[in-house]
Amino acid sequence: MSMMDLLSSMMNVFSTALLIPVMFLLTLLVFLSLIQLGEFLSEYTKRHRDWANLETNCKKLEHDLRNLDFAEASRALENIKQNYMVTSFARDASKYLEEQHLPAIERLSQEYEIRMAKRLEHTKITSTIGPMLGLMGTLIPLGPALIGLSAGDLETLAQNLMIAFATTVVGLFAAGIGYVLTQVRRRWYWEDMSDIDYILDTIEEKI
Repeated sequence: MSMMDLLSSMMNVFSTALLIPVMFLLTLLVFLSLIQLGEFLSEYTKRHRDWANLETNCKKLEHDLRNLDFAEASRALENIKQNYMVTSFARDASKYLEEQHLPAIERLSQEYEIRMAKRLEHTKITSTIGPMLGLMGTLIPLGPALIGLSAGDLETLAQNLMIAFATTVVGLFAAGIGYVLTQVRRRWYWEDMSDIDYILDTIEEKI
């Protein structure tokens, strides 16, 4: 057996062995994408961006900081009612503001930005991995399908083509969900970071 035949045989065995793990991962990815969709819908129902509330409390925050009343300024932060990330940031920042620990507030804003990026990564990975696994699931069965075709074995040909088409559809389905969720969440978190930056700028300007 020539080196080319040996390498070809080894790669064929290796690629064929990958079919079951690829199909398993695709199944897992579909369930994961459905869970992400449920989390997305839950997050959507809880989103509440009240610009009037933010503006009112930031003006009060500005007034209290001008008078060096850090206790009242801290309460103004606690009264901010926005989307979860912004409200949570304001509540956490109020503790540091009362202690007049500004660097901790800046670090806190960076931590929230990292937290948002981490949430985006979950759906972004799904949208990236889905087509990759779908393509692998499409190409791997084509080898046995072509062998079946050359041998006149239509049953083997049909079975492998069904696997190829199914894995493609499943991969694109999971990727489509991940892509849509990533794009919508990215806009949401831009809004949240805009509100957090507004709060942070108000504090930094007056301290």
